Amino acid sequence: MRTLITTAFVSLDGVVEGPGGEPGYRHSGWTFQGIEFDPAAYEIKGREQGEATAMLLGRVSYQAFAPVWPGMTQEFPGYNAMPKYVVSTTLKEEDLVTNWGEITILRSLDDVAALKETEGGPIIVHGSAALNRGLADAGLIDRYHLLLFPVLLGAGKRLFSDTDKDKQSLRLVESESYSNGIQKLVYDVVR
Repeated sequence: MRTLITTAFVSLDGVVEGPGGEPGYRHSGWTFQGIEFDPAAYEIKGREQGEATAMLLGRVSYQAFAPVWPGMTQEFPGYNAMPKYVVSTTLKEEDLVTNWGEITILRSLDDVAALKETEGGPIIVHGSAALNRGLADAGLIDRYHLLLFPVLLGAGKRLFSDTDKDKQSLRLVESESYSNGIQKLVYDVVR
């Protein structure tokens, strides 16, 4: 079974929306505002690109990344080369870009569960707040790679669902604090 890993920049109050400067969000770019850059805090991002063998995205994140990431050959060579899967009930084949390698549309979380059963290495989920909440509620996430930023944003899309469900335990497998207040937290989901 393949491992499904969610990776996220997250505020202390759980917001993941608009971390990199995407237009249209109140606190857009919050990861770069008022926080000193420490390259050590982002080591995990490069490691993820080397370890993942496929990328999973929700439709909204796909439509944000697809026009930009294929041209970022220096920053994302691994991601650009690996197969991508987009979970969407509305996206059509003709909506897919043709310059970003193999892209497959999955129509349901059952399709994601079936993908996890295939041969291959880890699948990484970028962005995709709504998809992440659905994956977590369905028990499909195996690991969280979180960069926790020392900010409270209030409004915004949350990484974690507020669905009334059974408690889910996590096991901390890696952590580090950085000079700028960012914390790296890697958790395995306990089954």
